[in-house]
Amino acid sequence: MHMPGLRRARETALLTQAELAERAGVQRATVNRIETGATAARFATVRRLAEALGVPAADLLSPTDAPTGADVGTNGGGR
Repeated sequence: MHMPGLRRARETALLTQAELAERAGVQRATVNRIETGATAARFATVRRLAEALGVPAADLLSPTDAPTGADVGTNGGGR
């Protein structure tokens, strides 16, 4: 799975790739490859990364300019 929101979520949490990898139980290189789009994440990896970041998995899968769970409802309905 492509995860365009991973880097944003990691940086918002003020974590390095190594710190996130340790929390999620994956290799730092895995986090790097997913962030750069060099590889697609398996569903289990998406779930582990989301849990480590304390965000819904959907936030990691959404484009970086799309509303996240924390942002939904803050734009006045687009009017």
